[in-house]
Amino acid sequence: MDFLNRIIDFSLHNRVLVILGVLAASAAGVFSLQHLDIDAFPDTTPVQVQINTTAPALSPEEVERQITFPIEQAISGLPGLEQLRSISKFGLSQVVVVFEDGIDIYFARQLINERLGSVEMPQGITLPQMGPVATGLGEVFHYVVTGQGTDVTELRTIHDWVIKPPMRTVPGTAEINSWGGYVKQYQIRLDPDRLIKYGLTFDQVVQAIQKNNFNVGGGNISQPSGMLLVQGLGRTTNIDQIRQIVIAAQDGVPIRVADVGEVVIGHEIRRGAVTANGQGEVVLGLGFMLMGENSHQVTWAMKEKLKSLEASLPPNVQVKPVYDRTHLVDFVIDTVRKNLFEGGLLVIAVLFAFLGNLRAAAIVALAIPLSMLFAFTGMYRFGIAASLLSLGAIDFGLVVDSSVVMIENCVRHLAHDSNSGKSRLDIIRDAAVEVRKPTMFGELIIMIVYLPILTLEGIEGKLFRPMALTVIFALMGSMVLSLTLMPVLASYLLPKKVEEHEPFLMRIAHAIHYPILQFAMHHKLAVMGFAASVLILAFGMIAPNLGSEFVPRLSEGAIAIGVVRLAGTDLSESIRYNTEMEKVILQTFPDEVENVWSRIGTAEVATDPMGVELTDMFITLKPRSHWKKAKSQADLTELIDKALRDMPGQRLAYSQPIEMRINEMVSGVRADLGVKLFGDDFDVLVSKGQEIERVLNSIDGAADVAVEQVTGQPVLQIKVNQDQIARYGVSAQEVLDLVESIGSKPIGEIIEGQLRFPLIVRLPERFRESPQSIGNMLISTPKGERIPLSRLASVEIAEGPSTITREWGQRRITITANVRGRDLGSFVAEAQKKITQQVSLPSARYRVEYGGQFENLQRAQTRLMIVVPLALVLIFILLYMTYHNIVDTLRVFTGIPFAWVGGIFALWLRDMPFSISAG
Repeated sequence: MDFLNRIIDFSLHNRVLVILGVLAASAAGVFSLQHLDIDAFPDTTPVQVQINTTAPALSPEEVERQITFPIEQAISGLPGLEQLRSISKFGLSQVVVVFEDGIDIYFARQLINERLGSVEMPQGITLPQMGPVATGLGEVFHYVVTGQGTDVTELRTIHDWVIKPPMRTVPGTAEINSWGGYVKQYQIRLDPDRLIKYGLTFDQVVQAIQKNNFNVGGGNISQPSGMLLVQGLGRTTNIDQIRQIVIAAQDGVPIRVADVGEVVIGHEIRRGAVTANGQGEVVLGLGFMLMGENSHQVTWAMKEKLKSLEASLPPNVQVKPVYDRTHLVDFVIDTVRKNLFEGGLLVIAVLFAFLGNLRAAAIVALAIPLSMLFAFTGMYRFGIAASLLSLGAIDFGLVVDSSVVMIENCVRHLAHDSNSGKSRLDIIRDAAVEVRKPTMFGELIIMIVYLPILTLEGIEGKLFRPMALTVIFALMGSMVLSLTLMPVLASYLLPKKVEEHEPFLMRIAHAIHYPILQFAMHHKLAVMGFAASVLILAFGMIAPNLGSEFVPRLSEGAIAIGVVRLAGTDLSESIRYNTEMEKVILQTFPDEVENVWSRIGTAEVATDPMGVELTDMFITLKPRSHWKKAKSQADLTELIDKALRDMPGQRLAYSQPIEMRINEMVSGVRADLGVKLFGDDFDVLVSKGQEIERVLNSIDGAADVAVEQVTGQPVLQIKVNQDQIARYGVSAQEVLDLVESIGSKPIGEIIEGQLRFPLIVRLPERFRESPQSIGNMLISTPKGERIPLSRLASVEIAEGPSTITREWGQRRITITANVRGRDLGSFVAEAQKKITQQVSLPSARYRVEYGGQFENLQRAQTRLMIVVPLALVLIFILLYMTYHNIVDTLRVFTGIPFAWVGGIFALWLRDMPFSISAG
């Protein structure tokens, strides 16, 4: 301990230098606090990259076969790859690549980009695109674009070309996504009958249009007056020019586009829509924060930029923020600030009451803000954001513990040794040296308690490591201050004449404690028996029945409802239903609900791919003081469920925006528990999934149980008959070109000033009305015959998959469940037991896995069971180094299980399950 003695000696002989050093460290702490990232919740999403590929006309099975599978094959085998999962839907493939923690996101994207270069896409399919560099918590800002008398096509155009580009320039923005409305599109609707009349094919028209819609550069030529740039202009800019494009000539007469079809302004086939506040369709803008940025600053900057754009919008168009992460962040930070302030005042009051010396209490209390500033510096250097978990775990009682011991001993020595002839500095030095060992070991033991948390991995590590590091930083600051600043301040600020007297509260405490101590010393066996009984009661009876959960749920001040309708539900039907649901919610809960909006299907950038039968409904809530019908968010959720329960043809699952997004991005599951069933045959997966659903519904506490909807999508299959096309001399290409024209085929773009819109060819609506009208379309043969499509191919309606989800290249179906009124751990244990007993799988190629929050809890518990005993061994070693006596060490060590007893009883009295944060 000579090293500690030298620290104390140096501090007392260089008191001004110590104070200046503390001031400098405090200034660094203030600077760090001003530049700390602030968020409501630590970002727990893994390092992952989304790969999105749009294929507007392909069915889910074709998307899986032609797009998803080749991408998965190319990506597999990447270094650091931790998980590979995918979703194939109508017109969209999304492959999610999850990497191990610690891999740089930009390096991961570079690896993926290199592999994607080797993937060959089907003709006409755009190249795969990586999603924004954002995380599950990156979706920080939602706003709706509305306009009285303005159709949603115009609203979408205004958003994409007036609002979106400047919003993207906000520092820290990863992406501004568009959802809802129609994307304007120039359409050439070719009439098959007219094509046959002029002896033209679909492909001939496409090639002719492409050859007549581009500009070229011819370099430059020199003139005496100067250099002239040469430019060839042939690009079309409006409908009339497109109509006049010449496709061919017969007998000297040009055949133009207008002769074989009509040119109109329409819209793209859309995969999603948005409704808001019961008013019908709107356009939604979503602001994504760049990974690693300060959510509070970025969201505030987005709001300010949106306000500045209002003046540039048409008079009848309005933009309104509906979701703003700063509200939650401000609420959380205000809560933490309030708790820390009240805790600090309480600690100061207790210090004064038990020390009985105002100056001594003030000196000790100074350790609180100084230790916090030390912690802020550590947080800033290690990139830890200020959040509810990182700051909320700081215990001021622990922070001032070593300073209390140091100052109390200085007061005692000054009272006893004032007439000893020693100088004031020598008395304080002796007092500090006397307690240097227990104060340091006490702080080290507390730090060791947090070491197991630093070993956690995955989402639990990202969630709790910031908390442990913040506490350790504060304790390190407290320990340094107790050995340096506290003796210095004691020498300056404690009275010259100190009279040691026992404070009033201490006299009361002694009066109560003394008879209890006497009784215990005279009835040792009885006391030991009582202690053993308490241990048995706590660990043997109460603890096993507490239940467990991963982490207590944070109330976000918003509700998210996942709505599932039948596969094949039309988009217009989903819009109508959602509008009615929004009206019911707003009319029933006017004092509780601020805004309600619904996201149907998929956005422009498919960060959250869904079919049009799926809806995410978001409800932001008014301040709790305005509420009249509910006391808590859980109560309000139950009431909303009752109000919507009678609406037919849909299933509802309740969550919160951040909670839902994190669950989905971490494990691909949007609920507390996801039972993943792997296999090849969809019929078997659906059948066994329904069995698992029945088992989960039979378990107490199950809520929102649902089988992932993967089948039931009607598909019009047009199968080429090889014998028939050979008989008539028609190629399969001609038949498939006609089939492709039912949807749309991109052939270029039209530029209107700075705006760009796609140009496509497709069939007129009358040929798309029914399977019969499609089958009756005529195809010309080399002999000049006109035969219907139905002679060359079968036209049948079949039921196909609506969604194909895969994990590590194998198909899976997920049965999800939320847990209410019960802890998650015991629910999952019962579910695992019953599923094993009651659901039999057909072969070894089918298996069941469990995901969601339970997965995180289980992994954390496994790790802690190994690390906690090691921490206890370290604590025992430190205690032995303090006492150098095995008996004394064991006596003190017995305090640990009795401390656990207090925690167990506290959880039991509050009816709270055990969680990682409680542990």
